[in-house]
Amino acid sequence: MTNAPVPTTPAKPVVQDVDPGFEVGHLDRFLKQALLDLQGNMQLERIGGGQSNPTFFVSYDNRSVVLRKQPRGANLLPSAHAIDREYRIINALAKSAVPVPKTLLYCEDTSIIGTPFYLMERLNGRVFPKYALSELPKEERRAIYLAMAETMAQLHQVDWASVGLAGFGRPGEYFSRQISRWTRQWQMSRTSDNEDINRLIDWLPKHIPEGDETSINHGDFRLGNLMFHPTEPRVIAVLDWELSTLGHPLADVAYSCLAWHMRPNEFDGIRGLNLVELGIPTLDDYLDHYLAHSGRRQGIAIFHLVFSMFRFAVILEGIAARARAGIASSDNAAEVGAQSIAFARRAVELIQRQSK
Repeated sequence: MTNAPVPTTPAKPVVQDVDPGFEVGHLDRFLKQALLDLQGNMQLERIGGGQSNPTFFVSYDNRSVVLRKQPRGANLLPSAHAIDREYRIINALAKSAVPVPKTLLYCEDTSIIGTPFYLMERLNGRVFPKYALSELPKEERRAIYLAMAETMAQLHQVDWASVGLAGFGRPGEYFSRQISRWTRQWQMSRTSDNEDINRLIDWLPKHIPEGDETSINHGDFRLGNLMFHPTEPRVIAVLDWELSTLGHPLADVAYSCLAWHMRPNEFDGIRGLNLVELGIPTLDDYLDHYLAHSGRRQGIAIFHLVFSMFRFAVILEGIAARARAGIASSDNAAEVGAQSIAFARRAVELIQRQSK
């Protein structure tokens, strides 16, 4: 008597936290055809607390990659979540000294998971979401901040035309165009009126500094968007490029400085903390380090900080609007969106302090 084989049901992909309409079976079949060498059952895990393009680890027995996709929903703001631009700039910077993950493929076919997406290699490293760096010894914290400044200087030194980004944005008049853009975004996404925002919309166009220049602008250059070596205070990847464009380098610089101006309960800032005791450089030390490595002479002015706070306040308001519409890409989107008020208030306080 022979034993007949027992019929088995193919294992289903293991899934954690995906949006409705995300057809994981379609993704599994697509990836096994596109990447060829994948073995075993797919595991899909959502990662990060970001408010932007949802990000997942996609793991098989022999390989793990990272997937980034547009959020679901039809009410996305114009130019928001441009996943194709993100893929393009990461590819372009692979030719430069700026550390970025290796891209694997881009897919615009929305029948697979409901939105366009791309894949990139999964790196082994550390990401620090909070500026106080409480998980690190004191002696390493300063080096982490200085590495952030050095990496930003590397980015701003890239010849954007030579790496294929000549059409990635419009050179010149960056601040004027951005003020108009974020004013429109505010009008489209605001969930309530805000007199501080109204004042900033009036003040900013009248105070744009002289001197114009163009570099690659990350658009969200902060500690939490950098991946560091597992044991060394060295950046191995700059992440989250969805807001990148050609712009003024001081916009990135000012944005990266916001942590020094915000309190711990305001997007995890470090204002009011004992920086000497923590081993974190002062804002002046951080800026001096950037200037030394970028070859620049001009530092940021009050305008650049006010602009960055205004812009971020509008971004946070957009998150609040998506939360109300039920299409936010993170569970705490409503809470984060409420902090829009704090950034607008701090920007107005900077203006008031300057005018005294």
